[in-house]
Amino acid sequence: VTQIHGEAGDMASCPAPLAEAPAVWLPVLQALKGLKMVEKDQDEGRQLTPQGQRGLDRIAGQVAAQEIMYN
Repeated sequence: VTQIHGEAGDMASCPAPLAEAPAVWLPVLQALKGLKMVEKDQDEGRQLTPQGQRGLDRIAGQVAAQEIMYN
């Protein structure tokens, strides 16, 4: 997650606003792992499980339906 969201380290005169992203994202990822929506992959990253993908697809469908209803 830090690779995506920054972490300037010592490369800039002012740290990036998301420099503490691991402290925020780690509990979120652990909670998703507990719900069996995310799992660790072979490259030390994380990926959605089929159950997690179905859940996100369902949520996206509900959001799209609400968007159509109110626009």
